[in-house]
Amino acid sequence: MKEFNYTIQDALGIHARPAGQLVKVVKEFSSKVMIEKAGKSVDATRLMSLMGLGVKQGDAVRVTVEGADEADACAAVEKFFTENL
Repeated sequence: MKEFNYTIQDALGIHARPAGQLVKVVKEFSSKVMIEKAGKSVDATRLMSLMGLGVKQGDAVRVTVEGADEADACAAVEKFFTENL
């Protein structure tokens, strides 16, 4: 299992556009990607669940990746976060 923590920089947090883009990135891999905020964890392929976390600017999230291609998936998701969120 791979994981990383990230503090959201985007002024709007994880809103519809980046959430949709994140789902597309995650679906390119077979690994399971979970995003956790304040003890609540959701599957990163579920757009409405992801938006339901209510992640705002300055919030810290933990991303965990588990599966056959976890190293590549984790790198891609971390890159997405740093470039878009």
